[in-house]
Amino acid sequence: MTLHITSSAFNHGEPIPTRYTCQGDDVSPPLSWEGVPNAARSLVLIVDDPDAPDPMAPKMTWVHWVLYNIPLGTTGLSEHMTSATLPPGTKEGLNDWKRSGYGGACPPIGRHRYFHKLYALDTVLADLHTPTKATLEAAMRGHVIAQAEMVGTFQK
Repeated sequence: MTLHITSSAFNHGEPIPTRYTCQGDDVSPPLSWEGVPNAARSLVLIVDDPDAPDPMAPKMTWVHWVLYNIPLGTTGLSEHMTSATLPPGTKEGLNDWKRSGYGGACPPIGRHRYFHKLYALDTVLADLHTPTKATLEAAMRGHVIAQAEMVGTFQK
């Protein structure tokens, strides 16, 4: 079975409900996954937007959520995950608001794409002390054995 990530709140390629954005409650959407390889030792989740600030002239990828060392027994994340409710052992990184935790879709202009990327690693990473996406990706290099993604869209 191939690694696969889904949400009960929206389908791949469809709009993210307002509840999970800056115009709603700004809480994380429910996510679930299956097909984690037997050789996996931990999971990583990165949510980002490659269309910032304007999808017609993107200049950067805006990072919305960074989680690593998600335990293997975890088959998803419920709606409105916080530091206190993350699965035990899960570590958080920094988003582009310079804080840990989920930051919902909040595009300044146009319809943006939000990539929910799940990675299965062959290791449990050392404590990276609230890493940025770039630091986490560097630590993951050579350890990714499977990956999956789901994209949602949003426009104010």
